[in-house]
Amino acid sequence: MTGAIRDEKSAGRFRRFLERLSSSEEDLRSAELREDAVTTGCTRICDCGDRQVVRVTGTLRTVTLRPRAGVPTLEAELFDGSAALDVVWLGRRAIAGIEPGRKMIAWGRISMNHGRPVLFNPKYELRPLGQE
Repeated sequence: MTGAIRDEKSAGRFRRFLERLSSSEEDLRSAELREDAVTTGCTRICDCGDRQVVRVTGTLRTVTLRPRAGVPTLEAELFDGSAALDVVWLGRRAIAGIEPGRKMIAWGRISMNHGRPVLFNPKYELRPLGQE
């Protein structure tokens, strides 16, 4: 019986090894980001609902300066491997450290804008650069 269990474990390791070889780099990064959400105790973006207070983590994919009603607005897309959400800082043209590729943790109340989750003026924590 122990030989059968050992064979199943080695077959599982071999299967995971093959999956990693055949996976794209983006798939591997997404899996890594999903795992990071679990280890930091954050909610996956795909599980966030409207008006819910959440704590999410991920990587900033884009950062854009876009005025809203004549007010400067800094917008960023945060991706955690499961989904993306928009992070919006009203009245800001730039924030030190907010740049594409940077990992961060953000928390606040989710709003839905055209079916897409948005965090307005969230509290946030930038992850150390060495962790990317």
